[in-house]
Amino acid sequence: MIFLEYPKCSTCQKAKKWLDAHGIAYEDRHIVEENPSKEELAQWVRRSGLPLKRFFNTSGMKYRELGLKDRLSDMPEEEQLQLLSTDGMLVKRPLMVGEDFVLTGFREKEWTEKLLG
Repeated sequence: MIFLEYPKCSTCQKAKKWLDAHGIAYEDRHIVEENPSKEELAQWVRRSGLPLKRFFNTSGMKYRELGLKDRLSDMPEEEQLQLLSTDGMLVKRPLMVGEDFVLTGFREKEWTEKLLG
């Protein structure tokens, strides 16, 4: 499994502590230094079954700076994926990518069900 995080993000830190406390093995990846590619993102969106919008960090400064709240609904999916692949700060974090699932953000109940259930 791949754990994509921004180390200064408190939610990412909380998720990482949770993973370590439950002895869950993962490959750590810095989301800004090694931003997900457009292909990876497209694959993960399909695997997650979630709408693409769930992969955007809607509370981030970059998201607000670019005015994406008003622009995303009119933007083709291809363009959204391209945009996401240009800057790790636009991507919702943490991301937990497994062979048959993708978790966006850290919600303990959801992670417990998927990783321990």
